[in-house]
Amino acid sequence: MPSPLRTVNRTTSRQLQRRSCSRYLAGRSNLTPRQQPTRTSIVLQSPRIRSKFSTMAVLRSNTPATGGVREFDPEIKYMASYIQNYKIDSDLAFETARYVFLDTIGCGLEALRFKECTKLLGPVVEGTVVPNGTRVPGTPYVLDPVNGAFNIGAMIRWLDYNDCWLAAEWGHPSDNLGGILAVADWISRTNRAGGHVGKGAIIKVKDVLEAMIKAHEIQGCLALENSFNKVGLDHVVLVKVATAAVVSKMLGLPERQTADAISQAWVDGQSLRTYRHSPNTMSRKSWAAGDACQRAVNLVLKVKRGEHGVPTVLSAPVWGFYDVLFKSKKFEFQRPYGSYVMENILFKVSYPAEFHSQTAIEAAKKVHAELKSRGKSAEDIESIICRTHEACIRIIDKQHKPMDNFADRDHCVQYMVATMLVFNRLEATDYTDGGEAATSPLVESLRRRISCEEDPEFTKAYHNPDMRTIPNALTVMLKDGTVLKETVVEAPLGHKLRREEAKPEILDKFERHLGPHFPPPKVQELLELGKNREKLENMGVDEYMDEYVKEKMEW
Repeated sequence: MPSPLRTVNRTTSRQLQRRSCSRYLAGRSNLTPRQQPTRTSIVLQSPRIRSKFSTMAVLRSNTPATGGVREFDPEIKYMASYIQNYKIDSDLAFETARYVFLDTIGCGLEALRFKECTKLLGPVVEGTVVPNGTRVPGTPYVLDPVNGAFNIGAMIRWLDYNDCWLAAEWGHPSDNLGGILAVADWISRTNRAGGHVGKGAIIKVKDVLEAMIKAHEIQGCLALENSFNKVGLDHVVLVKVATAAVVSKMLGLPERQTADAISQAWVDGQSLRTYRHSPNTMSRKSWAAGDACQRAVNLVLKVKRGEHGVPTVLSAPVWGFYDVLFKSKKFEFQRPYGSYVMENILFKVSYPAEFHSQTAIEAAKKVHAELKSRGKSAEDIESIICRTHEACIRIIDKQHKPMDNFADRDHCVQYMVATMLVFNRLEATDYTDGGEAATSPLVESLRRRISCEEDPEFTKAYHNPDMRTIPNALTVMLKDGTVLKETVVEAPLGHKLRREEAKPEILDKFERHLGPHFPPPKVQELLELGKNREKLENMGVDEYMDEYVKEKMEW
């Protein structure tokens, strides 16, 4: 097969980078992903042939489609081929995935300290224990893999503290671990007990890391050029699609059935973003990813039992995803699937805050120190201008919106900056109703005096594939007329540019999240296991999950 890809110099027009992948895919329905040799931009060649299958032709003829095996949309075929055939050989991707794995589990454990999260967890019928079922970390629950995916997925996402990917669409690819971990644990326990799920093997932690890399890649590459938020859809649609894809392989499904499962994820009802925005901001945003993982696993299990897919779910005229939900626009792809997303993922190291605010909070901490050195405090601030990027304004600029609940506060850049300036901290408990920050008159007054202004250069840097920074800058005016020098932070601590600086902090964060659940010797044992790459990767995932079992939850 001739190579489907060609490389271009980075000075080539960005217009070439944004060519629609679907133009190429429409003519090449049997793509096989390949390792990209360099970090140059990738452009998909124009089609030489057209797919013979045409839904429109069937509509025009007013006759039923002919029998035989129908071709899937090329975008789905390419995704299924990547899942089944692409070999991950990037040491950087596996090393990064290990840190993501530990960080994500830690975030889930921390969420167990919040009753708003734990009230949603556990079996549907109280007291149910599933034979060889999925273990939910930090709890006594033993669940079926579908409900297990919801439980783990909801824990992971609850505090908005796991990893992040920012592009045309935003999201948190480690959300997929909810489905991956639940299914991997269930498969391993069943096979260890004499069953034969998937290929009958015990899944190792390294297999989970590989599944994470591929799930990150699918979600992240779809997000690079395609804005689901601009058509009102929530980014968890990508979690559902990515989880369905990787779980299919874990369950031993062949490539055709993997495509079946992916198509089922696309045809499934997609969540609206309204629960993330005023006036409807609410806690569903914290369990939406768990819901996506749950749906994905459920759909894959249906396919495993013989349910077929929806071959042209994306492209079908009138009734397909593109026409119904995407304003008749086809997906565009900036690059082929590989391991780029995991290698460039963003960690939330310092603060449990929506990622577009991370650099603003870092800047606010510096301003707090500057004020203290001058013998002043947040009470001396008259107003603040936050020079920022477009996505920050779109998502978390809520200067005059009342802070009704936890979900409002952790998605308001003004509230987060004001809390740091007043208390020199930003913790998950600062978002809770009735808390010190939530009831502070100074925080409330100050946040209403913080205005956001877009800097087009910041927005360009945000979208630039060679930078992907998330810049924010604060200019503080004091009541005595003094204007402090602008404080600029371009890349947050979790950015790839600061990865080595972040690694010790990521492990410290993991240790902090373990502390409330386990005695100090156990915390050190889990921490050392996480640092030992070879030992961790070769461990059965069920054995690893056993390390987190609790007979009783403290909260």
